[in-house]
Amino acid sequence: MGPMANPVRTQTTVSNWDNVSRRIAHTLYRRHQDLESSMTRKVFIPKNGKTAPTKMALTIPELLAPAGNLEKLRAAIHYGADAVYLGGGDFSLRAHAVLNREDVASAVDYAHEHGVKAYITVNILAHNTDLKGVSDYLPFLAEIGADGLIIADPGILREAKRLVPEVPIHLSTQANTTNASSALFWQEQGVSRINLARELTLAEIGAIRKQVATELEIFVHGAVCISYSGRCSLSLYMTGRDANRGNCAHPCRYRYVLEEEKRPGHYFPVEEDGRGTYIFNSKDLCLLRRIPALIAAGADSLKIEGRMKSVYYVGAIVRLYRAALDYTAQKIREDGEGVLTTLQLPQCFIEELPKIGSRGYTENFIDGPPDSDDMLYGGIRVEQTHAPIGIVRKPGDKPFVEMRNPLNAGEKIEFLGQNFAQWTAHVVGITTEKGESVDRANPGSFVYLETEPALDVWQEDGLLRRKSPLLKEEE
Repeated sequence: MGPMANPVRTQTTVSNWDNVSRRIAHTLYRRHQDLESSMTRKVFIPKNGKTAPTKMALTIPELLAPAGNLEKLRAAIHYGADAVYLGGGDFSLRAHAVLNREDVASAVDYAHEHGVKAYITVNILAHNTDLKGVSDYLPFLAEIGADGLIIADPGILREAKRLVPEVPIHLSTQANTTNASSALFWQEQGVSRINLARELTLAEIGAIRKQVATELEIFVHGAVCISYSGRCSLSLYMTGRDANRGNCAHPCRYRYVLEEEKRPGHYFPVEEDGRGTYIFNSKDLCLLRRIPALIAAGADSLKIEGRMKSVYYVGAIVRLYRAALDYTAQKIREDGEGVLTTLQLPQCFIEELPKIGSRGYTENFIDGPPDSDDMLYGGIRVEQTHAPIGIVRKPGDKPFVEMRNPLNAGEKIEFLGQNFAQWTAHVVGITTEKGESVDRANPGSFVYLETEPALDVWQEDGLLRRKSPLLKEEE
């Protein structure tokens, strides 16, 4: 099967393989993945016949990236994700970041063509009415070759074991697994991977690792729900939109004021500044600096949140964490596993963070319960030093770029390459698809860019950005 069609320029369609051919292709893919995994993954042996494992080898965790649509999936894979997770229109906790069945099938095919695994979210906390389509949907996911099902609800888990026992089950963080006994329980139910609760410290993660054989997945970057393991009822109470069934209204990001009941319209001064107070607004999780420690603790997969974030966010964050994991792997090869206790990531990795949109950063519970310093009270976001410009759709002497923000001739741009490579140039010419020379490219347009110096490094799906116009350009 050829490459997936460009999701922006053409309608993506499913191949015309018959079901038998598709099953054969995905069976061969899984056998290849299993063989590769058996050679690289941690190896465990029982202790005295008990379920507690002994770690025999150390490996670099999988980098698991969000794919809210086909374009984001391509960006994640381009910048080095080992696996992606995505949701179909059924049973997913991101109602506004779902793909139809045709696109889910195309996404799985595209991932497999690039040696990347694809996990499908089936992670709502289901009511009886939600279960009606399970008997049809889960076999569909097995048929298209999904590498795992991300599940939170025990009822859906039971149906998955009954209907598609061959597909691995990954337990969602919504199941809030916070101790080794719970992890062992889920392991005994046939779960092959557990996404541990965000409320765990590094020491607790390490302790669970020593007692279970199932894979452990850790959220390392992205938005943090104010509720325990994301099981929020605030949205349903305030807006009627059930967060646990995929329709969160994000009331934790609202601006709040205090109003006295008998004096409507009279607001009391509880705000941190004149804009109000964001009393539930947590900073974003960032465990970039803790990658060496998470590897030492035995994490099998590091997960990035963000199916509803922009393609720039997905690509840039995956690129950063890929570089950090590769750097750590190189240091282990050079100096051995002992280097993990003292290893510090290069400053250039840390300096990349403000260039990507966020609410500021916190390490959340990794060293203990967070406090007021881990909240963002002054607004909904922090100032971003760089802004995305566009995406390279066709490389060449003059790259063909889909614009996402305005760009003027004469501006300095940055091209984000793979392997954390980066190039800077000035735009000296902008040409439309019709061959017309213009001084400005607007969002939604497709243009050819001429740069000084001329570059030969352009890559399809590569991202372009510039320093924010609000910040003074460095000489």
